[in-house]
Amino acid sequence: MADSCNKSSKYNVEAAEILANEALHLPITEAAPIYEQLLAVYPTAAKFWKQYVEAQMVANNDDATKQIFSRCLLNCLQVPLWRCYIRFIKKVNEKKGFEGQEETRKAFDFMLNYVGADIASGPVWMEYISFLKSLPAHTAQEETQRMIAVRKAYQRAVVTPTHHVEQLWKDYESFENSVSRALAKGLLSEYQPKFNSARAVYRERKKYIDEIDWNMLAVPPVGSCEEEQQWMAWKRLLAFEKGNPQRIDASSSNKRTVLTYEQCLMYLYHYPDIWYDYATWHAKSGSVDSAIKVYQRALKALPDSELLKYAYAELEESRGAIQPAKKIYESLLGDGVNATALAHIQFIRFLRRTEGIEASRKYFLDIRKSPNCTYHVYVAYAMMAFCLDKDPKIAHNIFEAGLKRFMHEPGYILEYADFLSRLNDDRNIRALFERALNSLPPEESVEVWKRFAQFEQTYGDLATMLKVEQRRKEALSRTSDDGAVALENSLQDVISRYSFMDLWPCSPKDLDHLARQTWLAKNMSGKAEKPSLPNAVGAVGEEKGTSGLTSTSDQSSNVVYPDIAQMVIYEPGQKPGPGVLPSGTAVTSSTISSYDGILKGAPPALVAFIASVPNVEGPVPDVDFVLSICLQSNTITGQPGKQITSVTQVSAAAAPSISEPSGTNRSRPVPSGSSVRMTRPSGKRKGADGQDDDETASVQSVPLPKDVFRIRQMQKARGGTTSQTGSTSYGSAFSGEHSGSTS
Repeated sequence: MADSCNKSSKYNVEAAEILANEALHLPITEAAPIYEQLLAVYPTAAKFWKQYVEAQMVANNDDATKQIFSRCLLNCLQVPLWRCYIRFIKKVNEKKGFEGQEETRKAFDFMLNYVGADIASGPVWMEYISFLKSLPAHTAQEETQRMIAVRKAYQRAVVTPTHHVEQLWKDYESFENSVSRALAKGLLSEYQPKFNSARAVYRERKKYIDEIDWNMLAVPPVGSCEEEQQWMAWKRLLAFEKGNPQRIDASSSNKRTVLTYEQCLMYLYHYPDIWYDYATWHAKSGSVDSAIKVYQRALKALPDSELLKYAYAELEESRGAIQPAKKIYESLLGDGVNATALAHIQFIRFLRRTEGIEASRKYFLDIRKSPNCTYHVYVAYAMMAFCLDKDPKIAHNIFEAGLKRFMHEPGYILEYADFLSRLNDDRNIRALFERALNSLPPEESVEVWKRFAQFEQTYGDLATMLKVEQRRKEALSRTSDDGAVALENSLQDVISRYSFMDLWPCSPKDLDHLARQTWLAKNMSGKAEKPSLPNAVGAVGEEKGTSGLTSTSDQSSNVVYPDIAQMVIYEPGQKPGPGVLPSGTAVTSSTISSYDGILKGAPPALVAFIASVPNVEGPVPDVDFVLSICLQSNTITGQPGKQITSVTQVSAAAAPSISEPSGTNRSRPVPSGSSVRMTRPSGKRKGADGQDDDETASVQSVPLPKDVFRIRQMQKARGGTTSQTGSTSYGSAFSGEHSGSTS
């Protein structure tokens, strides 16, 4: 079984759960190695510790049980594990009389000091109070002391926001009333507001607690959604506890925050930000020693975390503990063979801050020939010497010494050029660029060429500026597939020469357009010869290839083009496809009933609007004509008592036109010369001007748009002009009728 765990991933949660379940059914001699193996990987898994220690208790291995508790209790602040500890203490001390009772009481106090503020600690408080009540009292003084101890326990319990806070309050009321009703009234009135506050905080606290998965194991973060949700849930709970919502004293509030951080680290054990937040909170609270202990624990949990080491060293240095801080830096350096360049740089800076510039210079001279001393170390030390010594010669000598070793590093060349720019040494800058560009391969010299061009824009004249630009193009053209395109001049060159910081000689729109053109030009250069395609298909393919959206050279063999020989022009009289109502088919009751379900729930205004829309054959109706009809429609508004009873009447209005054969000579509505008159119900209404308007007055139609080309096309197709008349009557139902006559 142990071998199977070794073969799986180190943090395989499923395998760990299986092993733990198997260990339950094994004797302790065989289960102990499995538990040790599991706890080496999951040292904060309280459920594994509890399972392990219970197995030892069943076997009556008291010494082994004590040893296990000493290893896990302070790192696993979980109530079930601590209650297991109390059971063990009771078992060990049950036959020791008064001495055993005192040991048990101390164990209860020890437990409540650590987990007494936990939201699940209600049963612990009840068990503690029951234990105090069970203590023998042989004299009145002992009875008084016992009552005082019980009262204090109750008073601590009822102000703690736990799941059992209301039950504890009821028990406290009963206790005080049983002792003295006169004294109970004053004590209960004093603690009633505190209890109310604890109960309110409990309700808020429970919302955050419920978001947390208390069964998860501590594994390194992999970026899963569940991990991020748990991280956010813990962050919210920590922020809640640090805000001291119950407004208790600072000491009690800090204990609750410590408990929350400790419980958080049981599950987010491999998160350096949680360790850092915990230590920082201790330091800000004035407990630097506690912060240092947190860092020491953090480095045991995450020994390879450079971030935590730097933060720990910073804390030690800030409080004046130079030697402890130096030891941390030396641990980052190790034996020097595997030390990173960043560790060397930070140690040089630390030595400069604490021991002076000479100590840092000595260290630099010792490690400058080390294989892991990169150009970054030279740059860092040269700039430090330049800023502190105020003498550019030392920094210049360091850069020159590094140039012999790092001439092939573009980053070093650029840093050296920046240093010379600070000195305003344009002659040496040009010499540096020329030396570097002669030794660097073209593919690594892009940034150096760019900086050289920028330098000439600042220090050179127009001739030198254009010359460097041309040399840059020639050099970089060797690295591209199409050197001719790279050598071409473009507006991009002008933009690069005449822009400054975030100021541009053109609009953002022009920048986007030029960037698009540059991209298109690069794609054009890699385009192969287009395949020969017939007529419009070839034109489309050519247009796509020009736009850079598709590459026909690679895809022409895979593209299936439509057979345009099978294409036919749409004719209204042709047989429609499946699912389309054929032109010339009469609208029957079954057809209309299919629309009933759709329009049954529609408002009356929508039904009226649909009825007023003319039936037009063909795939694309005349938009102008349809809009003109809609504008002239006097659409009904929803009024009580005037509901549309059936959609049959609506569909009937369109039935004559739908049933019309496509090949008949019956007239169809066209824009020319048509007018629509709409009759309203008789009666009078007041106009906006306060005068009575006759409801029977006809509404003159708005002139239809006259598109001459469109009218001629329709006349040619339909054989003449038509007219349309329509009437609309309002009442309990809606009806419409279209009639047409051949002009």
